Amino acid sequence: MIARRLIGGIGCTLLPLALAMPASSWAGDQQGDKQVEVLNWWTSGSEAQALGVLKSDLAEQGIGWKNMPVAGGAGTNAMAVLRSRVTSGNPPTAAQVLGFDARDWAQRGALTYLDDVAQSQSWGEVFPAAIKNFAQHEGHWIGAPFEVHSTNWVWANKSLMDELGIEQPESWDDFIASMQKAQEAGYLGLAYGGQPWQDATVFENVVLATGGADFYRQAFIELDESALNSDTMVQAFDRMRELLQYKDDNSPGRDWNLATAMVINGKALYQIMGDWAKGEFINGDLQPGQDFMCFRTPGTQEAVTFNSDLMIMFQTDNEQQRELQSTMARAIASPEFQIAFSQAKGSVPARMDLAADQLDACAAKGYQQVKAAADHNTLMGSMAHGYAAQASVKNAVFDIVSSFVNSSMPSDTAAEQLAMAVQGAQS
Repeated sequence: MIARRLIGGIGCTLLPLALAMPASSWAGDQQGDKQVEVLNWWTSGSEAQALGVLKSDLAEQGIGWKNMPVAGGAGTNAMAVLRSRVTSGNPPTAAQVLGFDARDWAQRGALTYLDDVAQSQSWGEVFPAAIKNFAQHEGHWIGAPFEVHSTNWVWANKSLMDELGIEQPESWDDFIASMQKAQEAGYLGLAYGGQPWQDATVFENVVLATGGADFYRQAFIELDESALNSDTMVQAFDRMRELLQYKDDNSPGRDWNLATAMVINGKALYQIMGDWAKGEFINGDLQPGQDFMCFRTPGTQEAVTFNSDLMIMFQTDNEQQRELQSTMARAIASPEFQIAFSQAKGSVPARMDLAADQLDACAAKGYQQVKAAADHNTLMGSMAHGYAAQASVKNAVFDIVSSFVNSSMPSDTAAEQLAMAVQGAQS
């Protein structure tokens, strides 16, 4: 059995028997080369470009890169592949994961601790508490945070707004009225991707806009049954139904970046999506404020729902691989990488100690909003993206919300079923 390895030292926790593996078995075709194998789901154009920032950084240090991409938004497919790899005794060097998945692997005793790197770079001082809650486990650093993505954004086609005389909406009623105006002019009001994680992303925006930060926290983080099956949640489902009137009939199964392209190409006025969508605009040489607009979903301006990609590293007795894991973690957390990665990805840095002058207008605004939310305890985990509740709960929410989207289910029935599903997922 392989003892847990701490970069720079040795811990005492042992891997569960199902995860135990000989050191040679997972290195596989690496054969001692200075190469890392990284599992991720960054497959769109902007995501691949952002990942290239890390690949180039490591290449400059003589480290090769074996990419293991698994397509699928929110990482659901990637996590299934990762589980198979680890349980078969052949984990990658590292993997991109979200919050509760990082906790799960740490609880299984599968991860290399990053404490020495974290101490040398003062991670405890530069990353906000909301991220540290997931990047640490039982006092040990288990993941290197890439960025902060926030999910309560609207992306708008500036030319369409100007053509239709639409000002940035500040209220929910104004938001709906602007989509109605676009529809009457022959455009789509809302570019929409009909996949469960996208349904949930839009819905969590609606819940936050309807009930505010305290209600969102009560319903999706504290999982309070009275909030989940409340008049406020019924109203949120009513608003979701209203919103769905402005999408097209071909939305089921559409990938998020294809929906983003509908806004870029002037077919749709808005998209509600996390700020990775901005990477698609930037990748197309479009400028915020000139070609597209970015603003918080009306009604959510005082809070930020977020996810943060973490790079976790898997245990090995291979000393060279441990050194490469350390090098990778150090690179990810460096100020230079945090800025360069966010410039390509559409995110903002996970470090809170950087200047925003190298970020575009949307990112600079978003970075200040994230800092303010962190200070006021309104930086809250995204349900749709693995930072509000464990995977079983998240998947239960996906099921109910997608059933609602793809049927004529009444709002009161949806709220009742949501509360029952979340309760069942915790038992």
